[in-house]
Amino acid sequence: MTRTTRVVGTLVLTAAAVAYLVWKIELRAAIEILGDASLAWFALAVAIMVGTVPVLAARWGWLLRAQGMDERLRWLTRTYFAAYTAGQVLPTSLGGDALRVVETARRHPGRATVATGVVLLERGLGGAATVLLGAVGFLLSIGHFDVSAYLWIEGVFVFGTIVLSFLFFARSARPLLRLAQPLLERLRIASPLRAFYEGIHHYRGRPRVLGTVLVVTLAVQAVRILAIWASAKAVGIDLDVRVYYVMGPLLFLVMLVPFTLNGIAVREAFFVSFLGTLGVGANDAFAAGFVYFLVVLCLAAPGAIVLVAGGLRGGARPRVEHG
Repeated sequence: MTRTTRVVGTLVLTAAAVAYLVWKIELRAAIEILGDASLAWFALAVAIMVGTVPVLAARWGWLLRAQGMDERLRWLTRTYFAAYTAGQVLPTSLGGDALRVVETARRHPGRATVATGVVLLERGLGGAATVLLGAVGFLLSIGHFDVSAYLWIEGVFVFGTIVLSFLFFARSARPLLRLAQPLLERLRIASPLRAFYEGIHHYRGRPRVLGTVLVVTLAVQAVRILAIWASAKAVGIDLDVRVYYVMGPLLFLVMLVPFTLNGIAVREAFFVSFLGTLGVGANDAFAAGFVYFLVVLCLAAPGAIVLVAGGLRGGARPRVEHG
C-alpha cells in the first residue's frame, strides 16, 4: 500500500465520518452531556483497559519465548504501554506494532524478521478472537436486539476469518498463495504476510501455545468490552450489557482500519450509527464515543512516560542470547 493511497484513504474516510457527525449531532448539546459525565464510570473504564495490559504483554512474551526470545514481564509491559502511545501518533494500532517489532529487534539483533512474525501472529490471533467474540455476541442478540445490518457485517468477518484460517494454516493452500504472490507484491503486503505465514507454521508444533494465547486474548477482549459499556454508562446510556458484545468486536475491527487518524471521527461515527439503531440519541452516542476516546488516551499516558524515560537513558540495550 503506497503512502499516497493511505493518505487519500484517510482523508476521505475521516471527512465522511466528520460530515456524518455534523449531520447527526448538535455539538452544544453533546458538550453539555460530556460535562455531566460520571467520573466513577470513566475511572472504571480506564481501570479495565490499563489493568489488562500486563496480561496482553504476558501473551506476547509466551509467543516470543517459543521463538527462543525470553523477556521479563516488566519489559514486555513497558513496551506494550509505549506501543499504545505510538498508536496515538501513527496509523491505528499498526504503529504500535511497529514499535514493538523495532524494540524487540534491538534487544535480539538479527531476529527482526522473527520479531515481526510474532507480532503479526499475535495481531492475527487477536483478530480471530475478535471475530469469535462477535459470533458469541450474535448468538446473545438473537431475539433481543434489532441490529440486523451489523450482524450481517459480523457474518462477513466470520466467513472471511474461516477462509483466511484455511489459507494460512492448511499446507494444501500453498499453491493458491503462490498464485496470489504477484498481486500481493504490487500491493506491497507480500513481506508482512510472508512473515505472518512463517510465524504461524513455526507454531504448528506448539498448539498449546497458540491455544493458550487465543483463549487469553478472547478473555481479555471480553473484559475490555466492559470498558465500552462503562463509557456509555458514564454519559447516562443504560442498555443491556449484551448489546456491547455485539458492538465491541465491530468497534475493535473498525479501529484496525489503516485509513484513520487514530480513529478520530470514525470511532464516534460508529457509536452514533450503532447505538442509534437501538434508540439512543445521536448526542448521547457521540458523547459515549468521545468518553471512550479519552479512555484510550489515558491508556497511552503510561507509555508516554516510558518513552521519555527510555529516551533519557539512551534506549534499550541488546540482550545477550544464551544457549
